[in-house]
Amino acid sequence: MNKSELVDAIAAETGATKAAASEFLSAFENVVVSNVAKGEKIVLSGFLSFERVERKARTARNPQTGEAIKVPAARAPKVSIGSTFKKHVKG
Repeated sequence: MNKSELVDAIAAETGATKAAASEFLSAFENVVVSNVAKGEKIVLSGFLSFERVERKARTARNPQTGEAIKVPAARAPKVSIGSTFKKHVKG
């Protein structure tokens, strides 16, 4: 399912117009991205959680040459699946 199909499904489920569903989905994306970028954690209980993690600097190895490579510290997004979601998918 792509974004336009998701908008159609939300519109059908809620009875809203496609334009309203699209606006809602875009607003949701903007709120999640901007807040996680600030370092806040967003939790939708049982569904998903979004957060920013800090990765420490480390030394890795180039698999072709075996040479040690320094990997700098970085920030990364993390998405975790909630228990209710997992339970429904597993059946």
